Amino acid sequence: MADKLLVPAERIEHAILVLRGQKVMLDSELAALYEVPVKALNQAVKRNLDRFPEDFMFRLNQEEATSLRSQSVTSKAGRGGRRTEPYAFTEQGVAMLSSVLHSPRAVHVNIEIMRAFVRLRQMLQQNTELARKLAALERKYDGQFKMVFEAIRDLMTPAPKEKPRIGFRKVGS
Repeated sequence: MADKLLVPAERIEHAILVLRGQKVMLDSELAALYEVPVKALNQAVKRNLDRFPEDFMFRLNQEEATSLRSQSVTSKAGRGGRRTEPYAFTEQGVAMLSSVLHSPRAVHVNIEIMRAFVRLRQMLQQNTELARKLAALERKYDGQFKMVFEAIRDLMTPAPKEKPRIGFRKVGS
């Protein structure tokens, strides 16, 4: 089982969000990865609250939950969806979940999640290091290669995603 991934790395990486300046995963995403109901995951956490201080887990406020709901187009509050704001687990909180959830799947999925957090941290570090090296080269070669450096910087910054226009168009416009 250790040699075969239970969950694709991309799925885990897409589930990691940045909230309040921290990389976190929501309880609903974790429950889906562990293949347990959200309610069961949250009950296990509540039975062991002393293992989850604020820097391991926090509940989203209403504004954050509403923002996420509108971004992911989930059901509106009070219409069959969640009635409480989700919990967000930091990397340490996710690691602590393996001591609360006792299934073999939880242990293996946790290992994969920890690896995803490490990969993200390495990518951010490499990008920072690349930017530092580029700045040093730019200082060294002053204005000779200014256009080249600008082009490289443009390649380093992700292109904004264009959202498709929704709605009807007037005929003849």
